[in-house]
Amino acid sequence: MGRTKEHRLAMRRNLVASLIQHETISTTVEKAKEVKPFAEKLITLAKKGTLAARRRAISLLGNRDIVSEEDGQPVKTGTVVGKLFSELGPRYLDRAGGYTRIIRLSMRRLGDNGQLVLLQLIGPDEVSTKRSKTKKRSRKKSEKASEALETNKHQETTATSEQLEQADGS
Repeated sequence: MGRTKEHRLAMRRNLVASLIQHETISTTVEKAKEVKPFAEKLITLAKKGTLAARRRAISLLGNRDIVSEEDGQPVKTGTVVGKLFSELGPRYLDRAGGYTRIIRLSMRRLGDNGQLVLLQLIGPDEVSTKRSKTKKRSRKKSEKASEALETNKHQETTATSEQLEQADGS
């Protein structure tokens, strides 16, 4: 990524905090691929919901305040770790990973022409549409195996019927 270790860690923390706060962020492909595993690990910690998990998340991420503006005045509405453990952890309790997705955008970044993407948290009602490839293969293999068995049985029965005809003719 062309950054020092400290800069990379700070960038990762800031991007994940923004992702948790806004649930979707626009960034480059490289940054999104760097941040995605870290965000998923934090959500897995939030699913545990224990005090130790909360403390670990604070040590990994920091506990940044979520601030919104009301009537032109900044108002603290919570913290990033609070939202992670109160909203996102319970949302993904029944999901076994894959909490984020990367959607490529057609736009390019000004300056270096980098590919832009949206890094999003999967919604609570969205179901994975991917199917296991092994199941498809095993079904195809079982179909091919059953077809091969049928052709073998057919060949055996025709061979035995021909042998019977030859024995009857002799």
